[in-house]
Amino acid sequence: MSDATDPADLGARAARRLIARRQLSALELAQACIARIERLDHAVNAIVARDFDGLLAGARAADADVAAGRALGPLHGLPVAIKDMNDVAGLPTTYGSEIFRDNVPGCDDALVAGLRSAGALPLGKTNNPEWSAGANTCNRVYGTTANPYDVTRSCGGSSGGSAVALACGYAPLASGSDLGGSLRTPAAYCGVVGFRPSFGVVPGPTRATALLPQSTAGPMARDVGDCALMLSVMAAPHRDDPFTATVGGRAAWNPADFARLAPCDTGSLRVAWTEDFGFAPVESATRETFRRVLARLAPAFSTFEARSPDCADADRIFAVLRAVMFLATHAPHVDATPHLVGPNVTDNVAEGRSYSAEDVAGALLAQGAYHRRWQGFFDTCDLLISPAVTVQPRDWHELYPTAIDGRPTQSYYHWLGLAYASTIPGHPSIVLPCGHDERGLPFGIQLVGPRHGDAALLAAAAELERIIAGDSELAPHRPDLDALAGSPPLERTEGFVPAN
Repeated sequence: MSDATDPADLGARAARRLIARRQLSALELAQACIARIERLDHAVNAIVARDFDGLLAGARAADADVAAGRALGPLHGLPVAIKDMNDVAGLPTTYGSEIFRDNVPGCDDALVAGLRSAGALPLGKTNNPEWSAGANTCNRVYGTTANPYDVTRSCGGSSGGSAVALACGYAPLASGSDLGGSLRTPAAYCGVVGFRPSFGVVPGPTRATALLPQSTAGPMARDVGDCALMLSVMAAPHRDDPFTATVGGRAAWNPADFARLAPCDTGSLRVAWTEDFGFAPVESATRETFRRVLARLAPAFSTFEARSPDCADADRIFAVLRAVMFLATHAPHVDATPHLVGPNVTDNVAEGRSYSAEDVAGALLAQGAYHRRWQGFFDTCDLLISPAVTVQPRDWHELYPTAIDGRPTQSYYHWLGLAYASTIPGHPSIVLPCGHDERGLPFGIQLVGPRHGDAALLAAAAELERIIAGDSELAPHRPDLDALAGSPPLERTEGFVPAN
């Protein structure tokens, strides 16, 4: 079967419709996804633990449900790739950490259980950096994951394996998580869609620092509608997340509504754009590409102006609160087994120990003021557009950009400022593939909406995605699958497993 008609290339909604109509079996879809992984993954190393037997068994059961006329869940029969930060029963959950190399949970976590209950079929685990710390997907357990458009380049992170899996057609859906761009950066680098929801929309019932909600799970897919479908399942409320306010077991939103996006007239939106939020260290090449993209998108909007919220103290707020979370979670690992902990986690724990109570108090006060400024900004703005990432993909041997246009970065996460600008106040953000850079690699734009305006943001993104698809200069293109199939195994490349 050619790639043009390969079920592995179907989106989630299209595959779900065909399965329900008996025009495609879940087994055929599962077999196609397995074949694609076996054909390509040696070149990119995205799927680091596999349950193909479980996937095939689940697909057969899904087909039996269709044949029997049983009620079908919204994700019925759809393979899904799960980031190695979530528990899937019987598969390793290593978090990319040597400490947990042999950790095999006996049950699914809440996120995976919810996906299964909606009919999804986990096929395996996707690679991420150690403890999702950093935006280059490499660790000492599974090695490096490469960009499918250029295997010498980074795929981003921390949800890099998930983004690569989507780009290569391993599954129509994948899970991600995001603190400072962990699903948005790889989405931009790999030409797929990643959605970071508002605080509490996707609950984190096991988040260790429960009252610091900056990290959240989110859906990843190849288009906005499929992301929205996955979100409609992930957004079920959970009492153990204090930022998911529930009354009588119900949240302020109906999760199913995310799968029914309303039409959006982009011409009626008040749209702002920014290259850098006033503080992010954006390279000149990224600025130039972004300007070319904006020139082609501008006719879609009647109100389109250069402005952004006041992001004063963004770097300091994010640095302190991030370090506090790492200190709370990872100090025991650094203290007990320092030789098994990588440099990013070690540095963040040390940074956390360098701050005083006054530093933390100051960051919390500044975050409150930052939040209020953002709410005021969105009183007069419906949609804010920026580049997704400050730099385009670099050689994956580089752990993180230590300098941008000759200027040193402050930390291993400083180059992610475009993402954490909206993390700090908890606004929803989505990344769309939009054009390409001078090397032909995907270029991503970030759309940010009002707090808890998740459905409206997704609707605007879906319409903008349609406009992008109709522009030959901006429309996404897929990786060269034949070239990947003929590539040598990535594991043979020097530096595949990073040195601590």
